[in-house]
Amino acid sequence: MSGTMLAAVLYGKEHVELERVPVPQIGAEDILVRVRAALTCGTDVKVFRRGYHARMIVPPALFGHELAGDVVATGSAVTQFEPGQRVVAANSAPCLDCFFCRRGKQNLCENLLFNNGAYAEFIRIPGRIVRLNTHVIPQGLAYRDAALAEPLACVVRGIDETDLQAGDTIAIIGAGPIGSMFVRLAKLRGARVISIGRRRAKLAKSLRLGADRVVATEDSTDPAAAIRELTGGRGADIVIEAVGKPETWNMAVDMVRRGGTVNFFGGTPAGTRVELDTNALHYSEITCKATFHHTPAAIRSALGYIAEGAITARDFVEAEEPLERIPEVLARLMDGATALKTAIIP
Repeated sequence: MSGTMLAAVLYGKEHVELERVPVPQIGAEDILVRVRAALTCGTDVKVFRRGYHARMIVPPALFGHELAGDVVATGSAVTQFEPGQRVVAANSAPCLDCFFCRRGKQNLCENLLFNNGAYAEFIRIPGRIVRLNTHVIPQGLAYRDAALAEPLACVVRGIDETDLQAGDTIAIIGAGPIGSMFVRLAKLRGARVISIGRRRAKLAKSLRLGADRVVATEDSTDPAAAIRELTGGRGADIVIEAVGKPETWNMAVDMVRRGGTVNFFGGTPAGTRVELDTNALHYSEITCKATFHHTPAAIRSALGYIAEGAITARDFVEAEEPLERIPEVLARLMDGATALKTAIIP
């Protein structure tokens, strides 16, 4: 397919331009997808603010990574997809052969292939992602529902890695898109959920998604003390940090119980250091871990939750804008706009 298309191009810090660029050319193993819905993401907002992402995108580059759309062309070697099919494609795929892939850590693949360019009329899906991380959208499922699979997959893996059990109390720091997904998924898995965030408006959303209690940091000078009060003085069994700031990393350790688990899910800026209470870590046997990204299995699991209707776009996608407004949308989200996610419609 030849010609040009409208696309968002990241040039640096808070600098995204809408340009006409060539429609991507595909190779023998690739597919070309007409984007029907692309969702904004907290990671994209961070990239917009910082101007880059060390692992995922280096400017100048096409931007955006949560998408669903229609196959419009397939490479000569592609057999599992055909033009006209509705598909959702993840933003990466592992090699399956490196040190980490062979040890079940496909998210840490030494040759992890990333793909960006969802904020555009068309996107090329590379062959490896076509083979491992692209799926036909189930009949009756909306494009924006399917596009939730990528961020939800990261949350699925984050929950799995904490070994959450039904009946556990989990405290989730951050009431943005990812924190809200953690609330919903943890509740689906039978946990008692406490949501911690700055703004009461977003915490009201957490309650609608299933949070049992909320703690607003604008009302509490000591959120960790509030969590202990809500847990009989012990602290939460599991704490998820879904903000990505040093102070909330420390807060997470302060509010977990003895023998509990902290997941430092929120990525902090490069070069960030934190000081943790080593006495508490040692004598309380606290497990500290972090989870990054997703795997093909997590993508399949996330799509399953969405296909069942357990998690839907109406809970998270609160606005819709045309592609031409993506720079303004990102700026608004960076300033703390209340919409969790916005659907960008080319």
